[in-house]
Amino acid sequence: MAAQKINEAHEHIAKAEKCLKTSLTKWKPDFDSAASEYAKAAVCFKNAKQYDQAKDAYLKEAEYHTENKTLFHAAKAIEQAGMMLKEQKKMPEAIQYIEKACMMYMENGTPDTAAMALDRAGKLIEPLNLEKAVDLYQKAAGVYENEDRLRQAVELLGKASRLLVRLKRLDDAAVALQKEKNMYKEIENFATCFKKTTAQVLIHLHRGDYVAADKCVRESYSLPGYSGSEDCVAMETLLQGYDEQDEDQVSRVCNSPLLKYMDNDYAKLAISLRVPGGGSKKKKANAAPAGGAGGDAPAAGGGDDDDYEGGLC
Repeated sequence: MAAQKINEAHEHIAKAEKCLKTSLTKWKPDFDSAASEYAKAAVCFKNAKQYDQAKDAYLKEAEYHTENKTLFHAAKAIEQAGMMLKEQKKMPEAIQYIEKACMMYMENGTPDTAAMALDRAGKLIEPLNLEKAVDLYQKAAGVYENEDRLRQAVELLGKASRLLVRLKRLDDAAVALQKEKNMYKEIENFATCFKKTTAQVLIHLHRGDYVAADKCVRESYSLPGYSGSEDCVAMETLLQGYDEQDEDQVSRVCNSPLLKYMDNDYAKLAISLRVPGGGSKKKKANAAPAGGAGGDAPAAGGGDDDDYEGGLC
């Protein structure tokens, strides 16, 4: 079967070369037909699992589509050449071809196709190179944003933000999340803005910047429905516990369903958050002497903490 497909491929290449020849009666090469024959040859090589030869055939197809000024089809062929490199586990080279195809899609005036290709490339490289995946997702988001396709843009920005957290590039993640939140605000998806505020607070506290975390919550009061919401109460409680070095209060918020069921990268930030100085039960420790007898003092000291439990679930 493979040998038959390889023979078919070579037959198509021979036909392509014939299309390119000129004569007294044929002054110009037939680039369109040559591209078509190389496309058929590429498919035959691919079916025979001869991926390197398939890649070369796709690049020839792209070359003749370019000569014929059909850039969209040239870009498609280059993208397919990239996929042949992917089959050979040559991911960095594959991504280079896909990025080249995206530039041609843009030049051709088909930015949506470019953005979709960048998104696909990001998914391919993500298991191997998070940094490159972030770059590709952000480029794709930029293309959609330029086309006023904010819903598509913000989805890709979200992917980039989560990977930046995974990479521990928290300063960059904070900037990306703010842009994400601004877009959700623009498309009036306020419920998601609430969730992005929570993610921002977690990132800023991990950065050790309480002021920035507090500012995110205060700015979110202007969002319709945020003040007094479950998300708002949880963040106010978290910030209070963090500021007062009350590790129990911080832990209670961070282990609440509201935070535990966020996107995995943000949930990990929540469960790993520690208060500065490693404070633990400071209120209770201070309240114990006032109680005199040890039995009732902890219950009295714990009253402040109980006030917050009802607002978290």
